[in-house]
Amino acid sequence: MQAGLDAAFELVAGRFKRSEVRQRARACIEGMLSGLERKNGWTLAEYAGEQTPDGMQRLFNAAKWDVDGVRDDLRAYLMEHLGEADGVLIGDDTGFVKQGGCSAGVQRQYTGTLGKITNCQIGVFLGYASNRGRAVLDRELYLPRDSWIASPERCAAAQIPEHVHFATKPQLLQAMIERALAAGVPFSWVTADEAYGDNGPLRRYLETQQISYILAVSRTHQITTGVGKTRADAMAGKVPRNGWQRLSCGPGAKGDRRYDWALIATDSSAHRLLIRRSLSNPSDLAFYLCHTPQPVPLQRLVQVAGARWTIEECFQAGKNEAAFDHYQVRLYPAWYRYITLAMLALAFLAATRAVLNPEPASPTGTGKLITISANEIRRLFALLTRPPVDESHILRWSHWRRRHQARARHSHYQRRQLKDR
Repeated sequence: MQAGLDAAFELVAGRFKRSEVRQRARACIEGMLSGLERKNGWTLAEYAGEQTPDGMQRLFNAAKWDVDGVRDDLRAYLMEHLGEADGVLIGDDTGFVKQGGCSAGVQRQYTGTLGKITNCQIGVFLGYASNRGRAVLDRELYLPRDSWIASPERCAAAQIPEHVHFATKPQLLQAMIERALAAGVPFSWVTADEAYGDNGPLRRYLETQQISYILAVSRTHQITTGVGKTRADAMAGKVPRNGWQRLSCGPGAKGDRRYDWALIATDSSAHRLLIRRSLSNPSDLAFYLCHTPQPVPLQRLVQVAGARWTIEECFQAGKNEAAFDHYQVRLYPAWYRYITLAMLALAFLAATRAVLNPEPASPTGTGKLITISANEIRRLFALLTRPPVDESHILRWSHWRRRHQARARHSHYQRRQLKDR
């Protein structure tokens, strides 16, 4: 497994001009895949055998390396292992809960990660799914207009470049799709949830590019049929009993995800409304607007709609296995650097999984093994590559942490005393 990570990192090594920065980035990715409980600048530096966290923090904040070049290289690496002509691009966003107000883009805003409004950053991501696996290809940090873009001083403090202007989440997703097209990523579909599906400019862009899409839309979305405009949920009530088909949209943790599905024609031959109905709760409906320049069977539409959930699995694996949400960086460039290296760690897991599957039959003869997961690969990697115990190194870091914490406490007490006067 060490050799596999070496091969993956070799593809991006040229983006780091100085050898010490290159070596530190390689050690950082290995630390992200390790068994560390938390993976931030301090713990990653300790794991890498460094004496202080300064070098690891420079990797994120100040060292010179081509972060977008690393992104492009990991995308090519993933396409080598996962790319298929019928692949699916998936757009979605996820929240990173933060304290304070200094981290770039942070504010009180809704995040589906917790299902509520909280103080967080929002990252918009482009995922990729094929029969060979799934992974994350691209990323953008969402910057709220009023609390960030409208405050040049705040942007400057977070090192947000002057040329960065406000962009909605659908606009950020479109920019990433444009990069995927320019890079020749093989795909036939785009899918995303209703926050993107209800966005007219994004849909029109995809249609102009002749890209087939299956985008979730809200129940209030207006559908135009031969008799005029109707809400999507009103159309569901007009589907006859024999108009529903029971189909699986893909495997889940507890077996096939089976639903009832109905497909409704619109006044455009390229557009149809796809409706999903829960088996256990028939009033639980989901709606998808489909754009396909050529007719496509219902089963394939259902499979693409189901592929949208693979990016949720990527987020879960990224946060659990590749430390997506462990970072403590605040600057705008540092967010991209940390997340891009974490994406490379996740890409290594996805590519390794594609190579190892399907698993051979168990040597005990009791049946086949289940498909190996990213969690199991990361666990094996951590166990097989963990460094030997160095007691003096461990104690030295304990001393460094306690000394740093004592200084921080002293500074905090001094500030409190000044405020109390």
